[in-house]
Amino acid sequence: MSKKTLIIGAGGVGNVVAFKCAMNSEVFGDITLASRTLQKCEKIARNVKDKVGVEIKTAQVDADNVNELVELFKNIKPDIVINVALPYQDLTIMDACVECGVDYLDTANYEHPDTAKFEYKEQWARDKAFRDANIMGLLGSGFDPGVTNVFCAYAQKHYFDEIHYIDILDCNDGDHGYPFATNFNPEINLREVSANGRYWENGKWVETKPMEIKQVWDYPEVGKRDSYLLYHEEMESLVKHIKGLKRIRFFMTFGESYLTHMKCLENVGMLGIEEVEHNGCKIVPIQFLKTLLPDPATLGERTKGKTNIGIYAKGIKDGKEKSVYIYQVSDHEKCYSEVMSQAVSYTTGVPAMIGAKLMLEKIWHKAGVWNMEQFDPDPFMEELNKQGLPWQVIEDL
Repeated sequence: MSKKTLIIGAGGVGNVVAFKCAMNSEVFGDITLASRTLQKCEKIARNVKDKVGVEIKTAQVDADNVNELVELFKNIKPDIVINVALPYQDLTIMDACVECGVDYLDTANYEHPDTAKFEYKEQWARDKAFRDANIMGLLGSGFDPGVTNVFCAYAQKHYFDEIHYIDILDCNDGDHGYPFATNFNPEINLREVSANGRYWENGKWVETKPMEIKQVWDYPEVGKRDSYLLYHEEMESLVKHIKGLKRIRFFMTFGESYLTHMKCLENVGMLGIEEVEHNGCKIVPIQFLKTLLPDPATLGERTKGKTNIGIYAKGIKDGKEKSVYIYQVSDHEKCYSEVMSQAVSYTTGVPAMIGAKLMLEKIWHKAGVWNMEQFDPDPFMEELNKQGLPWQVIEDL
């Protein structure tokens, strides 16, 4: 019987997932794209039909509402739900999957709408419910988290007896021509970047001020770029699963213009997540800011340049010190020509499709809630090369 796939979320990443699932329709079968805004789904479906020749169905759903999700799931009867909606909606979608006995995948961990905090605790707590329902939940199957977790698992399997130090390195060298814009959901992006930094060392978390720690990294095909330490969710699971780890950090590149704009917005309160009253109306400043900024889904056709995301790991192999740099470079214009989205959406959407593909093929499949590095990395790494995200390895850099 043909499989049925449900994608929830019709932003830039949802667009990529729809395209790539359609390009692998022999695995994904009957594809439905659902979102709160039906028109967005219908536009993506038309583009997929025009470029790929595959018809995908559309549906409207409020992903904050478990009852609506359950009704949709019972109607479609999907084999897997690919969640590329907002991280605020992870728990409702997971709960609907449990109720309907459907496998689940997402690309980012749960965030509470009122608390700028990233953690897996509430998703991991659903492990028993997923096991009891005999379904699988795969968390963080984007790029970071996602591919970076798999890179770490691949390094652990093939290059090290123990990994002692990991730096995750994320560079977007794209230029969209706007004075200020974010490459994915502004609310999520700005909350992430303006939060305190955090890294793990010698068994405990160390907190830093935003942008307090900087290093200059020479990114292949891009060059030397200022890279700032942030907290990022994949570290929370990697510290549990990488043997011998002493320290793990996450760095992302930012230009001076971006940092200046963000600091100014923060100083005047525009990044606030608490309601304020304005002319008799209650608004959340960061949500209002989101309406003023360019929609990330519209950046694709005007963005030029490349991304480079990878991991640099140091440890021991056969009693000797060793280092490995595993990375992937994507070109914004090339990504747009293939799927009508820029590389930031592409590098998140393609791994979401790959994770779901491995689940449907039962290559990665067991009941419970799992992180990416808990599975054999080799099949995923092979798919990256096949599906448009070829990677490179430099040893002993």
